[in-house]
Amino acid sequence: MVGFGYDIHRLAEGESLILAGVTLAHHSGTVAHSDGDVIYHALCDAIFGALGKGDIGEHFPDTDIRWKNASSDRFVDYAVQLVAECGCTIVNIDCTLIMDAPKIKPYKEIMKANIAKLCNLPVERVNVKATTNEGVGFIGRGEGVAAMCICQIVNESPSNI
Repeated sequence: MVGFGYDIHRLAEGESLILAGVTLAHHSGTVAHSDGDVIYHALCDAIFGALGKGDIGEHFPDTDIRWKNASSDRFVDYAVQLVAECGCTIVNIDCTLIMDAPKIKPYKEIMKANIAKLCNLPVERVNVKATTNEGVGFIGRGEGVAAMCICQIVNESPSNI
């Protein structure tokens, strides 16, 4: 089974920029109900999609005060728990960040390690990469950030889904 996730947030001065559990030094960060970690949010949607379990907004609605300023690793923990409850195993994860600045090269290995740890995977089965929007659109102007994730999940117990 394969799932695809996508998330996007506006950026604003004075907000925190957290990506795959890493806080980056940057003049602006995500505007969000939770911590706004677009990589973790896209990862959750990829997992939910592979399992046929809806989307992150259904599991963690932004109208619920419990998730106000919540760390998105809690969302990933929950998604991974659903994988186990369904008798499945995550095989690999591939994430793409879309943002012109800051560059994430210095942070990529820790991002991969964070994802691998949360998803019970060897780090070799996790990929994090980035691309810019070449200055085009609101992402290119530094007004937003987006992420896409895809994951493959195998079902060890087909009757559980």
